[in-house]
Amino acid sequence: MSGKKIQFSGFSSAAIHGGHTKDPNSAHLTPVYASSTYMFDDAEQGMRRFSGEEKGYVYSRWGNPTINEAEEKIATLESFGIAGDDRNPLVLKAILHSSGMAALSTLMIGTLKAGDKILTHYSLYGGTQELVEKVLPPLGIEAIIVDLRNLDKAAEAIKADANIKMMYLETPANPTIQCVDLGELTRLAKTNNLIVAVDNTFATPYLQQPFLYGVDFVFHSTTKFLNGHGTAIGGALLGSDLALMNGHITKVHRLLGGNSNSFDAFLLTQGMKTLEVRMERHCHNAMEVAAFLEEHAAIAKVNYLGLSSHPDFNTAAKQMRHPGAMLSFEMKEGLEAAKQFINKLQMCIRAVSLGTCDTLLCHPATMTHHGVPKEKREQYGITDGLIRMSVGIENVQDIILDLEQALSN
Repeated sequence: MSGKKIQFSGFSSAAIHGGHTKDPNSAHLTPVYASSTYMFDDAEQGMRRFSGEEKGYVYSRWGNPTINEAEEKIATLESFGIAGDDRNPLVLKAILHSSGMAALSTLMIGTLKAGDKILTHYSLYGGTQELVEKVLPPLGIEAIIVDLRNLDKAAEAIKADANIKMMYLETPANPTIQCVDLGELTRLAKTNNLIVAVDNTFATPYLQQPFLYGVDFVFHSTTKFLNGHGTAIGGALLGSDLALMNGHITKVHRLLGGNSNSFDAFLLTQGMKTLEVRMERHCHNAMEVAAFLEEHAAIAKVNYLGLSSHPDFNTAAKQMRHPGAMLSFEMKEGLEAAKQFINKLQMCIRAVSLGTCDTLLCHPATMTHHGVPKEKREQYGITDGLIRMSVGIENVQDIILDLEQALSN
């Protein structure tokens, strides 16, 4: 058998086979390595592994074969079809974490110091919003929030404050489904020597590849579409600077202790294998659901990037393969109507999180963003009547029938 490594021509091939290394015992799938520590042949080998002179496993907080396969697969998907500065295929380093927030903490603490500032936008995931406004400020790291869909405002903010060190983008944004221009913002950031980090959770690497635009880091809550089945919590941080990722960032990750575990990594690996086929169905269903909701008399507004009425429709079309599976909509009658609607659902699921095979709906103002002050929520478009919807892969007519009956008086 040839030892030459083939380059996959299709995304699904990469999703299924990428990152896999033949198991020493010839298991078809990389097993769940449920071991906290690893043996050395002799003292000298242990010394070599701790010093980095020899590759190998030491302790599962530092690495594990099951975890590493998930990391390699995510890196394969985020770099799929992208060439690096040397025109060779882009190589990324991914670090799997116990949650998306753990990955985000590694990113922030590993790249920023007291006095640094983050330029970001609204609306962000509620946990991210609270991290940058409640946890980081006591450490001397502050956030400046600007509507980054306006490039002039972004440029003005950077010019006005030399302490801005990072541009942090979440696109599409949670839960208003705003979309910012990755290419233009990255060019602006790089002109000013800023770190660029992107939350790619909603889009996944199948719909959008931020490294194509030269960003430094990509972040995922792997709990969502990458896992796809709601079976495991996880997060991933990917970077293109391999020396930095293998050095300082790995050290920060290990010392913060937000490592994943082999079972969750195993579930994530299996979920990623069907990412393309799931996302195609998710997006097809979401488009039909959005069109239905836009015409309904009880709905004031639908936020979906596939609708020409969305102000960021053209931006999304430029950088995303499909408009995605996430949408949100506002009930005309506000909070009470939102509660009644949610309570009347029969098939669709009342739950936070997103990206599972089934359709999930929640009320951001009182759930995912309950920790964000009301005045800020409303400023960011998170009204009391807003419903967030992760459109599943059920038969789309069944989804629409459930929404229709729940919206009826």
